[in-house]
Amino acid sequence: MHGDTLCTDDVAYQEFRVMVRNPDWQQTMLAKPPAERLALARQYREISKSETQAKGEMIMDVNQGAVEQTMQQHGVLHLIHGHTHRPAVHDFTLAGKAAQRIVLADWYDHGSVLRCDGTTCQFETLT
Repeated sequence: MHGDTLCTDDVAYQEFRVMVRNPDWQQTMLAKPPAERLALARQYREISKSETQAKGEMIMDVNQGAVEQTMQQHGVLHLIHGHTHRPAVHDFTLAGKAAQRIVLADWYDHGSVLRCDGTTCQFETLT
């Protein structure tokens, strides 16, 4: 999954996410001329950069309760996602069983891959 839905402590981002996924908002944006849409996209990106710098890392990271709820809802013990920009393998216990959350890198400075061969998976950071 993308991972952004798991960042439930970042209330401002979750509100923005709901807004931009609203079909009425999308239609309003698509009705604007391309140059205006591009200018708005740049403006939103600058606002995002500014707000991201002001937020604590824990707010922008996933909420462990949201992770566990999502995994239990889907009956899985392994979750792969991106978005949180903190690539790592996180081992924890879920309902008494070993569980794992794997966060892939964002590819801005470096990337990461998850190589699976049918029996095992290996997380690898690329430089």
